Amino acid sequence: MNKLLAVTVLVALLALNTECFRVSRQVKEEEGILTTVTNSVKSYYESAIDTITDYGDSIKSLKIEEKAQNFYEELTTVMSTYLGIMQDQIYHSFSSQ
Repeated sequence: MNKLLAVTVLVALLALNTECFRVSRQVKEEEGILTTVTNSVKSYYESAIDTITDYGDSIKSLKIEEKAQNFYEELTTVMSTYLGIMQDQIYHSFSSQ
């Protein structure tokens, strides 16, 4: 009888330990998946930021801002000249009538 009781207690403890091991293992796997996904997202984000920063540095090295500013100044000079001519034509067409 004592042997049967001892075997029953050992089997019960073994079953409880196995159940606890399964629960903790499932939780660890879920944390592992979440951690893996989070790390992947972080690495993609950091890679994207690095790429954008590199593109920004290469654009700054090409002095595109200076070229765009020069283009804008030339464009406004030309447009103001042509708009002035058009304004004079409109004024003279209305004032002569």
